[in-house]
Amino acid sequence: MVVVGETKRGKSSLVNALLGVPGLSPVDAAVATAAYLSFVPGDQFTARAWLPGGGEPVDVDDLAGWATGRQRARRIEVTHPAPLLRYLSLLDTPGVGGLDPAHATIALDAVRRATALLFVADASAPLSQPELDFLSAAAERVDAVVFALTKIDAYPQWRGIAEDNRALLQAHAPRFAAAPWFPVSARLAELALAAPDDTRDALTGESRIAGLQHALVELAGRGHQLQLANVLRAARTDLDRLRLAAETRVQAAAADPRKQAEARAERAALAGRKRTESRQWTLRLGTEIQRSRVETVGYLRTRVGEVQHELADRIDKARGEDLAALPDLVDTHLQAVAADLSQRLETTYHEIAARVLAEAFDAERLAATLSRLSATLRHALAAGSPRNGSGDNMLIALSAGGIALVAGRGAVLGMSAMGVAGSLLIPFAGIGLGLAAGGYVLYRRRVHSDRRQAQTWLRDVLAEARAALTDEISTRFTDLQYALSVALDDAIERRLRELDAHIAEIDAAIAEDAAGRARRRAAAQTEHDTAATRLRQADEALLRARALTPTPIDDDRERLSR
Repeated sequence: MVVVGETKRGKSSLVNALLGVPGLSPVDAAVATAAYLSFVPGDQFTARAWLPGGGEPVDVDDLAGWATGRQRARRIEVTHPAPLLRYLSLLDTPGVGGLDPAHATIALDAVRRATALLFVADASAPLSQPELDFLSAAAERVDAVVFALTKIDAYPQWRGIAEDNRALLQAHAPRFAAAPWFPVSARLAELALAAPDDTRDALTGESRIAGLQHALVELAGRGHQLQLANVLRAARTDLDRLRLAAETRVQAAAADPRKQAEARAERAALAGRKRTESRQWTLRLGTEIQRSRVETVGYLRTRVGEVQHELADRIDKARGEDLAALPDLVDTHLQAVAADLSQRLETTYHEIAARVLAEAFDAERLAATLSRLSATLRHALAAGSPRNGSGDNMLIALSAGGIALVAGRGAVLGMSAMGVAGSLLIPFAGIGLGLAAGGYVLYRRRVHSDRRQAQTWLRDVLAEARAALTDEISTRFTDLQYALSVALDDAIERRLRELDAHIAEIDAAIAEDAAGRARRRAAAQTEHDTAATRLRQADEALLRARALTPTPIDDDRERLSR
């Protein structure tokens, strides 16, 4: 569960209250959290920081220093035996920058990979426009959301704010309009932990934290059921394939010479197309890859140009002492560009795969072929890709600006918000991009408070970033072209084997007497009926699963209506 909110809305205090551990996530009012804090279950209280070069242990007594950016870590994983963590993991997003466009892009990337979103607002005022913009974008990326309205002890008018927020959601993010709101006070929850027995229960009740904790536990349980539904949804594709295969065997048992001729004609046509059109398929694949590569590089050029324009304008307007924050701004924007690019590549890969396979298969066969593509591509990329040495933790450190580019699963571990990548049609590993430690050193040596030097350093850094990402894009598309060539050949060979088996079934049925054909047909019909029953059961279960989307009861809303 990803915890998101504007700066100083009380996110970290709320996380501490939910876990029952005061001070676990830094809450210093003068220093906002700069790193993603991932809280996961474990028997001991430990911490590990993820840097561009990998992970390293963190002294838990120095956790606040790491979390507030002193050591330039992107993500810190905190293991703790808190009871709530038995049911779910929490990802506390940085307070620095709030929901400005760059930070919002990074947070949305984390939300896209999460099971649910815990959005934190406070009772001082209704939702702001940046908050509403973020929620509107998040509606396309996450199924479940829970809202926490913090600081209700400080703002007696919180009930009116809650109603205003529901009205704003109805107008700007209607998908979340019915989502539950939980009014809470993290301060009262913290006081309750240290209070004597005679006042502890009263403070705990006033904090209302228990209601939110119970809702999150319920949501975690339903989240597990939703994950099982995803497994069932994947299995449904194979059940449908088995049903279609059994239906084909039922038809074969009829020993219809016309069906036999049709199958032979289809096989001959497909084999002929493989011989005569394989070069055309290869050329079309190359054309698709090249077109998409050019479009992606153009998109990258535009994004980097936007970043340079925005940061150059900030440098021109900044006072000398304000320039010290420039490396952190550059690092955040580079991370946002990498997250943006990773999602764009994922979408592009899917579109290319669908277009290329559509050249070889009709619509009926295309869906089944795409469903089997992932395993084939994963094997092709792992076993035979012409790109060698592209290990999971490849790190390219570039000297002039101190850029670090991480490609592969190490990118997701070391330089992104989430520790694991999502489940993709194509086994695409993310890209992480940001300033290595050397980038900060070079900045301090060259810039200090000189605006002209700051502009030069910015141009160097962004030029290196664009060059590094352009090379990485080219390599990714080369890998994809190889993998799709293998996958296309595999899909055609698989279809040829299916047709051979179908023709053999018809030949065997023709060779048998009427009784033998009847037995063959009865066996195939039994298989078909069994698969159809399992498919119907799967559809019914998936229909029930749609009702599992967590919507905890908002008791306070019921009290308000009364």
